[in-house]
Amino acid sequence: MIGNLYRDGKLYTQGILTVKDHDFPSYAEGKIVPHGLYDIYRNKGYITLGTSGDTSEFACESVHNWWITHGKIEYPNSTRLLILCDGGGSNSSRYYLFKEDLQKLADELKIEIRIAHYPPYTSKYNPIEHRLFPHITRSWKGVIFKTIDVVNNLIEQTTTSKGLTVVSTILNKTFETGRKYSIDFKENMKIKFDDFLPTWNYVAVPTKL
Repeated sequence: MIGNLYRDGKLYTQGILTVKDHDFPSYAEGKIVPHGLYDIYRNKGYITLGTSGDTSEFACESVHNWWITHGKIEYPNSTRLLILCDGGGSNSSRYYLFKEDLQKLADELKIEIRIAHYPPYTSKYNPIEHRLFPHITRSWKGVIFKTIDVVNNLIEQTTTSKGLTVVSTILNKTFETGRKYSIDFKENMKIKFDDFLPTWNYVAVPTKL
């Protein structure tokens, strides 16, 4: 949450910081919804800071923006994309809404998007969980999130001795919550499920190239 609210941690300051000791939503001036992508090959993180809700549409738009501004430039010959996802959240393996938004994304970008979910209780093995997120958490420890720009700047300052760099952007867009997938989506779904562990492994192939 954004506001003059207490956050755990220590940092050097030139004076005393006075904040509210409870982070009630009514005290906040806004909220931040982060979405992260981590390029294993380049050791580079990409964070999108939303100001609306953590929805499947937000997750897919974050991937879309990354591909347009970074992905297709850094990998110009790529026609396929592999994304390692946790099992829950806005990109839950159980949500048909995420699959529908994912298919729309594949159609728009005209690339094959393969999803590999980590099963429940195994997301700690996802590289992003120990190669990106802990370092970002360290960089903003104890800092008061008075504005979203403060958070954005701190994320972009995150580095490690092994060469990690992070790009952060702010996405000021309202995403509708409570959406449902289309009535006929399951019957006409173009998603291709793997023979091995199909619940967690599938691919969205562009319908038109």
